[in-house]
Amino acid sequence: MTTIWVDADACPTVIKEVLYRAADRTETPLVLVANQGLRTPPSRFIRSIQVEKGFDIADNEIVRRVNAGDLVITADIPLASEVIEKSAVALNPRGELYTPENIRQRLNMRDFMDTLRSSGIQTGGPAAISQQDRQMFANELDKFLQRSKARR
Repeated sequence: MTTIWVDADACPTVIKEVLYRAADRTETPLVLVANQGLRTPPSRFIRSIQVEKGFDIADNEIVRRVNAGDLVITADIPLASEVIEKSAVALNPRGELYTPENIRQRLNMRDFMDTLRSSGIQTGGPAAISQQDRQMFANELDKFLQRSKARR
């Protein structure tokens, strides 16, 4: 059975709420991984795993546990790359599906922006999640869940 994994420390609450509803509606296991305690709604399909605090600890736990065909929700591009290497699917909270075809470009852009920031250039953070982002995310999630159901 397909599992949805969430890099939950940075996942927006509005996206988690979409995931909670989808997990219950489709009876799909949803696992949130974070380095802090999480409050999740009571459901036999939803659980959380708290890992130690530290750089990439939650990411490493997701990579260790993810299986081919699972879905990982993350905005972390290196994590998405590792997930794709394990034949799982990676989706960011704005609804962008990471693929073997686009992940290299995303990694290069991330590294470029990191270089700019480390040289003192202010690049600003990402914009807040918009209603359009939320809708794109919900649409991509539904497509994934429909494909997953068809494979069962």
